[in-house]
Amino acid sequence: MTVKKAQPYINGEWISQERETISIRSPYSGEVIGEQVLATTSDVENALASAYAAKKEIAKIPAYERAKILKRAAALLEQEKERFAQLISLELGKPLKNTLDEVSRSIETLELSGEEAKRLMGETLPGDASERGTKAIAATFRVPVGVVAAVTPFNAPLNLVCHKVGPAFAAGNSVILKPAPQTALIATELLRLLLEAGLPESAVNVVLGGVEIGQQIVKDDRINVISFTGGVVAARNICELANMKKVLLELGGNAATIVHEDADLKRAATMCARTGFSNSGQSCISVQRIYVHQAVVPAFTERLKEEVLKLKIGDPLLPDTDVGTLVDTSAAKRIMEWINESVNLGATLICGGKQHGATVEPTILLNPPKNSKVVCQEVFGPIVSIIPYESIEEAIEETNDSSFGLQAGLFTNQMDLAYKVAHSLEVGGVVINGTSNFRLDHWPYGGVKNSGIGREGPRYAIEDMTETKMIVLQLPINE
Repeated sequence: MTVKKAQPYINGEWISQERETISIRSPYSGEVIGEQVLATTSDVENALASAYAAKKEIAKIPAYERAKILKRAAALLEQEKERFAQLISLELGKPLKNTLDEVSRSIETLELSGEEAKRLMGETLPGDASERGTKAIAATFRVPVGVVAAVTPFNAPLNLVCHKVGPAFAAGNSVILKPAPQTALIATELLRLLLEAGLPESAVNVVLGGVEIGQQIVKDDRINVISFTGGVVAARNICELANMKKVLLELGGNAATIVHEDADLKRAATMCARTGFSNSGQSCISVQRIYVHQAVVPAFTERLKEEVLKLKIGDPLLPDTDVGTLVDTSAAKRIMEWINESVNLGATLICGGKQHGATVEPTILLNPPKNSKVVCQEVFGPIVSIIPYESIEEAIEETNDSSFGLQAGLFTNQMDLAYKVAHSLEVGGVVINGTSNFRLDHWPYGGVKNSGIGREGPRYAIEDMTETKMIVLQLPINE
């Protein structure tokens, strides 16, 4: 196997000389698949200086040209779909069927960003709504903020970079990107593709490294907007360091899906199995807490177990694999500790609960106590918990009894009940007759409480990556 190299890209140059390197290993096989070149503090300073110096140049690129570049990138990614999907599977352990879907979504995200580049619209505002403004008129314009810092996670390493770089460039900003250390190869390959599509060399700087590198970026005053996807602890640290900057946070969740007594149990069980364990549950909106009406708990539990046992565990590069690995063995070890804790506290293990290297078998827990980590914290792993409830009010209350509020699902055939629940849940999105784990890339995506600030989706991200400028014309006063 050819060893690939992930490198920082700073001021139009790939950096590799006289830098510390670390090996990149497949979480499934353990073999070395690449090498990551780590940026120094001097590299980060050069990247910040480059991004800041380029912001006026990037802002001057006409919207139609920015749109063309992003759409060319989408077309190139379509041609390279298989290669990119295989690289994600190799680097992350995410099954190929999931990574092919991620590449398709990334293509769509780049296309959407290109379309939105042409929609940076303002409005005209007559002054005569005020007595003092009878001889004035104003117009508003969306203008770039300047420099966007994009800090991305490992779980969707291609699409979430596209969700930050695409809208930022569409809006006319320069970008400094810090991808997750676990998935630096795919970020490097995406940048090569963007450059091939015509992205100006000065439009994006990429730095590779750990927490210290990220902290150096977010506290720098040359950054105008920080767009971060990750965990709450890191987000709080970013907010403390950011000072007077706009901060966009897409954080985690312990997503709930409610299965009411009138629900189609086969549909609910099938969808919970499919969306609770894709990417080994490493998704912010992965099904985690399943609140099931007590009248149908036995039937639903049996159906869910049947569906989960059908999932094929194995090599993420094989086309029929449903469940690959977690990001590394440390993550798998943590998941096992959480499973064991819940069982010790009284939960019933329905299936799964075994570790094989970086893989944990899809696990169903029945009735874990609400103070167990699998209920009250973000699992980010292949565990779902079935929790009985008596009334829909109880299900709403338990769903809302969380520090998170990203998305939720609801299965019911009662329209009035669906309306009631959807408006009562304290989350950013509710999926009716679907699970929490459903997202389209042109929709506004984000949460409340500890699940974040702001919304993703090119149209909505661009709103936060631009400023409103007003230009006022005062007309002569007639004598």
